[in-house]
Amino acid sequence: MSAPIKPLTQNFAVAPQLGPDDMADVAAAGYKSVIINRPDFEGGPDQPTAADVSRAAQEAGLQIEYQPVVGSAMTSADVARFAELLRTLPGPVLAYCRTGTRCTNLFAAAQQLG
Repeated sequence: MSAPIKPLTQNFAVAPQLGPDDMADVAAAGYKSVIINRPDFEGGPDQPTAADVSRAAQEAGLQIEYQPVVGSAMTSADVARFAELLRTLPGPVLAYCRTGTRCTNLFAAAQQLG
């Protein structure tokens, strides 16, 4: 896998941009679910799309959720949805965005919801 994974808890980790070729490695590392928080084409036309990553994730046996969040415009609805995904997705869960920071911020905010 090309991107480093940063565990935040035993059941949740974040990573920078992942692509379709990373999904088999994510599954092999023991993750059961992936949350994509990076909007499609945020980084330009060369960024892997959520649809392409989702196909590869499903082929690798992962559950996948696309929850695009603009980092500078995160809303309470974004946080509530992220918290819901953490409660309902099989773990461990890996979330990714451009650098991992947006996912880390979503996780911290979701933890405040209880």
